[in-house]
Parts: sequence; structure tokens; C-alpha cells
Amino acid sequence: MRFENVAMRYGAGPEVLRDITMHLVPGSFHFLTGPSGAGKTTLLRLIYLAEHPTRGSVSLFDQDAARLPRRALVPLRRRIGIVFQDFRLVDHLSAFDNVALPLRVAGIDEGRVRSHVTELLEWVGLADQLDARPATLSGGQKQRIAIARAVIAGPSLLLADEPTGNVDDAMAERLLRLFEEMNRLGTTLVLATHNEALVARRPHPRLHLDGGRLAVAPARAGGSA
Repeated sequence: MRFENVAMRYGAGPEVLRDITMHLVPGSFHFLTGPSGAGKTTLLRLIYLAEHPTRGSVSLFDQDAARLPRRALVPLRRRIGIVFQDFRLVDHLSAFDNVALPLRVAGIDEGRVRSHVTELLEWVGLADQLDARPATLSGGQKQRIAIARAVIAGPSLLLADEPTGNVDDAMAERLLRLFEEMNRLGTTLVLATHNEALVARRPHPRLHLDGGRLAVAPARAGGSA
């Protein structure tokens, strides 16, 4: 993924992001940090092509997003897993069926779907909630279902917006280990977080937004990863 001199504004308002230039190589893991209102969610939306920049260029999987017809965006987006801050679960589906959605869209055999989804929900501590609907679950449980849905198909790129914001510290560490295992298997990750303690315990480089501008901090020596 590559940004070249990207800026973003909504309507006639001021630029939320300005002069963003970055290149994320395949298999990298970056934390995305910054104060509230710094533009972290907007940056993620630009990465997964939900927004188009006001100026500058965005390339994803070596393709210039501005030159792609709308129909070409669908297969690109299928290579991206997204953990939304507001979960975006399908209310009338069970926890199991929410997580199974990406596999079923991809045409995976139902036997493999059942095996993979059950195993992942067990891993995130929701083995007893397979049939539960989102309305009956806590915020932390919804968060874990959203994460399981995002990772189940092994995306090339995973974007996570505050994925540990609704869980306790022990579960946050467990989820970070899941993300790091995916990274070791080749998934590129960008994880937006306010949890400085979590960031400090890891050696991954940091993308830091402040005042609409981006600074890239190198990987830190040490850490528990």
C-alpha cells in the first residue's frame, strides 16, 4: 500500500489529513496512533478505498485506486479484513453466521466453514455463544466476533480500528497474539489504538497522526513480540 502526498477533507471543511506519504511493504505490522480527532479512522477508510483523497494518490496491491473502475474494487476489498470500531455485525445472524460470512462469500465448503469458525470462536473465548444474536451480547463479545470475522479468511491486509477497546487487558493481549500470528503468516497489519501500554510492549513501528500529518517511528528494540 502506497500513499503519495495524500490529503483529505470532507466537503468544504478543513483538511483532516494533509501531505501523507507512506509505503507499507507486504508482511509489515504498524500501530496507528494519535489523539482523538487526529484522523486515524479517515486514514483507514482511505486505505480500504471507502473514501477517495482530495488530492494525492493511493495505490493498493500495486494498483492505482484512482484508475480502477468500480467493479475492480470488489476483488481488491475482498483481500482486506476490517475490524470496525462500531462492529457492524449483522443483527439477524448468529455469532457463528457473522463470522462465517467471508468464507461463505468465498464459496468455501460448509464443512470447512464449520470447523474453522468453531475453532476461532473457541480461541477468542466465545465457544458458548455460537448461536447468540448480537443484541444479546456485550460490547466486548461483539468486538471479538468482529475480529474473528475480519481474520477468518486470512486476508492479505488487515485494518483494525481500536480492536481492543472493549476487552480487558488479558483478552487484549490474547487478541494481539492472534494478530501477530497472522502477521507471521504473511498478513500486513495496521492497528489503530489509544492503548499506549499495549504499543509499548511491542516492537512494531508506529504511524503517528497529529494535526493531520503523519510521522513514522521505527520499530523499537525489545518488546514481547
